[in-house]
Amino acid sequence: METRPIDGKAFAAGLRDEIKAEVASLKASHGLTPGLAVVLVGEDPASQVYVRNKGQQTIEAGMASFEHRLPATTTEAELIALVDRLNADPAVDGILVQLPLPKGVDERAVLAAIAPAKDVDGFHVVNAGRLAVGLDALVPCTPLGCLMLLKHHLGSLSGLEAVVVGRSNIVGKPMAQLLLKEDCTVTIAHSRTRDIAAVCRRADILVAAVGRPQMVRGDWIKPGATVIDVGINRVPAPDLGEGRTRIVGDVAYAEALGIAGLITPVPGGVGPMTIACLLRNTVTAARRRAGI
Repeated sequence: METRPIDGKAFAAGLRDEIKAEVASLKASHGLTPGLAVVLVGEDPASQVYVRNKGQQTIEAGMASFEHRLPATTTEAELIALVDRLNADPAVDGILVQLPLPKGVDERAVLAAIAPAKDVDGFHVVNAGRLAVGLDALVPCTPLGCLMLLKHHLGSLSGLEAVVVGRSNIVGKPMAQLLLKEDCTVTIAHSRTRDIAAVCRRADILVAAVGRPQMVRGDWIKPGATVIDVGINRVPAPDLGEGRTRIVGDVAYAEALGIAGLITPVPGGVGPMTIACLLRNTVTAARRRAGI
């Protein structure tokens, strides 16, 4: 069987073009410029790269970008005070506080301070609850991107058996809720699942989101299944030179080839969709706030 890779990079580029056109239309028809505020606390190198990319893509889409870079010594109270100001700022439609936060700052308290209508990460308990009961919600960006890729390549997902490996609030749980909404039969597998390989082999759609390099082996995959690999893991790559690393997913990609029908590569699969869906959520939030 030939396995077809899912080109998330190309799909995300098309989605960003659609968003850019939609933003131009909102400006022309309603005088509305969606605004995204990103808050970065501390000097985490990976977070700095993410924030830079988010700002760049926000501006390229024609939106207003507001960056707030705070020192690692920022207190929880100071951070929540900034969030409160952004909640009240009419120019800001979406607020994203980049995780992880420095030690001593309670992530849950900070995320809870973000107004649900501006929570473009979809992490607020109000948005999580709305998603769980089937109401309109701002949905976490990575699972939203996964769903878009699945529907683009498979069409209707109704009746398909889906297994989500991982139960995080950021990916696993919302992914399961989105698949349920599409009428899939959904199983969430995790570190305590008995015979996890057998559970995965039932899946027409297998989503791996555990953060463990190449945990899902080729013989865990049902022939012809669609595999969505959310993992981004940096592992040693001595073949590239001493001290060098490479990025791999949660699925043993080489083993999956010839078994899976469709698979997202790492990098170039799910990753590019995350920022594109953040822009999509910001436009959605702007429309809702303006009653459009």
